[in-house]
Amino acid sequence: MSRWIHALRLWRGVLVLMLGAVLYLALAPNPPQSGTLGWDKLNHVLAFVALGSVARLGVVRPWPWIATALLGFGGLIELLQMLTPTRSAEWADLLADALGIAIGLMLATWWRDRAL
Repeated sequence: MSRWIHALRLWRGVLVLMLGAVLYLALAPNPPQSGTLGWDKLNHVLAFVALGSVARLGVVRPWPWIATALLGFGGLIELLQMLTPTRSAEWADLLADALGIAIGLMLATWWRDRAL
């Protein structure tokens, strides 16, 4: 099997783990405070920079598809937070997710184009 396919599988595995971690942190009643950056919106941006980067490296789809899927994931999180007693949904969180996705996709595209 080629090196490229192994790398693709690795990135996909990391993506699945990261999606699970972000979902847990977004819905946990008392998420660990050690992982926070001190500002909720910055946490959203950084989480989605990471998701966008890893998705771009592990998903063989055009970037608009990846961006839409990740923004849908962010929207799902906000909807689920409306159903929890300890969390709240905010449009600003979704905007921060979108900013993170854009940055992550650009960084991963830049890195991939130079690595190949």
